[in-house]
Amino acid sequence: MSLAVVSLSGGMDSCVTASIVKRDGYDLALLHVDYGQLTEVRERLAFEQIADYFEVPPHRRLVVPMQTLKLIGGSSLTDQTIPLEKGNLESDDIPTSYVPFRNAHLLAACVSWAEVIKSRHIFVGFVEKDSSRYPDCRKTFLKAFEIAANEGTMPETKISIGAPVIDKTKAEIIKIGISINAPLHLTWSCYSSETLACGVCDSCLLRLRGFEQAGLSDPVLYKQHLEADT
Repeated sequence: MSLAVVSLSGGMDSCVTASIVKRDGYDLALLHVDYGQLTEVRERLAFEQIADYFEVPPHRRLVVPMQTLKLIGGSSLTDQTIPLEKGNLESDDIPTSYVPFRNAHLLAACVSWAEVIKSRHIFVGFVEKDSSRYPDCRKTFLKAFEIAANEGTMPETKISIGAPVIDKTKAEIIKIGISINAPLHLTWSCYSSETLACGVCDSCLLRLRGFEQAGLSDPVLYKQHLEADT
């Protein structure tokens, strides 16, 4: 089987992406980035639990500390002086949670690791159609980065970068995940909390709308659900 590097944040989109890649017969090499985000510890836990679910051995798991992004700042996920705004799914503006050019750093780490472990395939859980409007999640950016990666690596290195859910809605991603037994219950999407999902940030709202449109219940517990039960 071919070896594929999959960027796994611990969120739903990257989890379903890893499940698709596994279903398609690849051996998984999972890469996770800690960049000083608000929910860094919880996302790392989700990464490890999903990796355990897929029985990925330790030598094919890589956690990359990327504190450069926290030092640069410019995002409410990495700079505590910038308030994390409530999500607004009707807005066309890029939210404050956008981490400047984060996915270029993430992809560069994936390319470097792929070259070292002789993998020709990289997969990411980027979503353009039903997302927070981040510019570094677009297909045009991904294609441009693939060209740059192949220009900047050894001649024998031939890298393809795939994003199997990039054109999907959250509801479609959830349905795909359910159909292939993706461990959605292990994922974490909330931007602000590491215990109960806040239910009001952009990521939570997108996820909740996706489950509602899919006609399914989210296995993750939200703050408002607990408050409703008390």
